Amino acid sequence: MRGSLADRPWTGYVLERVDDIPAFLEWGFRQRVPVAVDTEGKGLEILSGDPEYIRLVQLGNQDEAFVVPVELGEPFRAAVRDVIRALPRVVGHNYHGFDAPALNAYLGLDYDALCRQATDTMLLSKLVDPRQVQEGGVGSSLKPLSAHYIDPAAPDTQSGLTAVFRSLGLTKATGWAGIPLFQETYVEYAALDVILTARLLPKLEEKLRLLGVPQRLVDYEHEIARICGHMQIRGLLLDQDYTRRLADELGEEETTQTAIVRTYGVEKLGSPAQIAEALIGMGESLTERTAGGAVKADKSVLSALADMDLYGNRLHVRTPNPLAVAVIKAKRAGKWKSAYADNFLTSLDRNGRIHPGIRTMQARTGRMSVTNPAVQTLPSGDWKIRRCFLAEPGERIISVDFQAVELRVLAALAGVKRMKEAISQGRDLHSFTAELVFGPDFTPKHRKISKAIGFGVVYGGGANTIQRQTGAPMEEVKRAVAAYHRTYPEVRRAANRWQREAFSNGMVTTSVTGRRLPLDRDRTYAVTNYQVQSAARDCLGQALINMEEAGLLPYLRLPVHDEVIASAPAAEAIDVGRAIGECMTFDLFGVPIESDPEVGGRSWGSLYLPEDQRADHDEWYAAHPVAA
Repeated sequence: MRGSLADRPWTGYVLERVDDIPAFLEWGFRQRVPVAVDTEGKGLEILSGDPEYIRLVQLGNQDEAFVVPVELGEPFRAAVRDVIRALPRVVGHNYHGFDAPALNAYLGLDYDALCRQATDTMLLSKLVDPRQVQEGGVGSSLKPLSAHYIDPAAPDTQSGLTAVFRSLGLTKATGWAGIPLFQETYVEYAALDVILTARLLPKLEEKLRLLGVPQRLVDYEHEIARICGHMQIRGLLLDQDYTRRLADELGEEETTQTAIVRTYGVEKLGSPAQIAEALIGMGESLTERTAGGAVKADKSVLSALADMDLYGNRLHVRTPNPLAVAVIKAKRAGKWKSAYADNFLTSLDRNGRIHPGIRTMQARTGRMSVTNPAVQTLPSGDWKIRRCFLAEPGERIISVDFQAVELRVLAALAGVKRMKEAISQGRDLHSFTAELVFGPDFTPKHRKISKAIGFGVVYGGGANTIQRQTGAPMEEVKRAVAAYHRTYPEVRRAANRWQREAFSNGMVTTSVTGRRLPLDRDRTYAVTNYQVQSAARDCLGQALINMEEAGLLPYLRLPVHDEVIASAPAAEAIDVGRAIGECMTFDLFGVPIESDPEVGGRSWGSLYLPEDQRADHDEWYAAHPVAA
């Protein structure tokens, strides 16, 4: 194969016979420049357990690429192993989360060795600009990045390959496994991926240098990606019988609640117009409207009418509207069934595990995300979905969560004197704020408002959001917000300073670790959120590195928001939880970042039971229906 990108030629070679292997080995052993490594498998489920998952492995520098059909047997696999082990430096795109786990699982290469000699251009691209295309960035996918930095025609083979799939009667889902191994567009696509990755590397490295992104941050992100890759490879054990029963009961709940909705004249659960019309007919006053002028009947509106906060907890400020309650319950059951229970069962590997993909820099702030399946979005405070996941036989689940990390980070970054004093005294920050804002006779309701304001400042929520979350009158919310800023004036001063710095830096605020965080001109108020969320995420990242250095990596299962899920043999679980907690405890500009270790029973859901029921949780679950 031959081609050209930005007037620079490239050459690709496809190994078709065992006799072709010596030329590939000779090329690989003499490489002294970064060599890109990529894999083509049968789909996106890289850890499905299929021993024949990888079809092609391709390696290349900026001018030459070799496509190796490892599907044809051990001689080709052995050649790939030998060359990769001999390379002084490897580069890959989404390498730590995709190709390195695949090479580890199916070619037996050591995962740590694969990562420690590698640079991941996806990680570099996110450090240059973390925004996705819809946010005004280039994104982090190889083809758009290549079109931006190398040649606008770079994505052409991707659309060409999709057309080949269609011509063969295949879809994007089935095409990777069904396309003939040596189909011309397929092997060209494979070869170009490594050529593009090799050419992208120096472009991104130069961009990082010009932007002043510190090399220590680059190294740090690669370490976190490697640690999370271990957790992805290990996976989570699924209780399949329980999950199937849960899926059935959620389906029944959806059917029951949908039937109730229809008794109010709503034929389509997904029709806000029908729901709004029925609610108005019941005497409800709906005043909010969409941008298009329609009466709004979204989750926030329905939750208020159902006397619930956005997490489904009762507010006790009004009589719940039965239609709003039924709509919320029907939608929730349907979502939980499809997004969680059904998805878990279809994501299983051959050993009864799921392997969620941990995207270590998914959000603009650098926050992590766990996808496929999205176990990071599990319902807050609910045990039923988390009950699907089990520790290994004889082990117990451990959860270690940072204590109010966002507020502690805010206190540290903004130098909030009174907040720092409260933390040093071991005070509950929300109660402390309520006392300062409402006086020493504050009520639980006042604490709830103070908590909502504190998180509203961090997450960028305004008075409307706080009012929905608390059910408090708007005037009371506004007075409380004003009192909050009088109590903690450093918060507003820090926000103003960060905004000024961003305006002078091309609408980019820089985190305490040197991470570039682009702001939107119409949302400069989000600068506090970006600073706090980014620093909180880096607290978690440093904690993960601390855990590996302490020898705790084999126990780790998943990072979820500001929490680490682990498991350990029952006799060691308390000690392991304490050790993880110590790794999550350190000082940030004079503010202690601390954690709360918890040890449950065998399932993740057991952590949401009273403590005295955790150890014998299997018996407890047997006595309580899933839908309780």
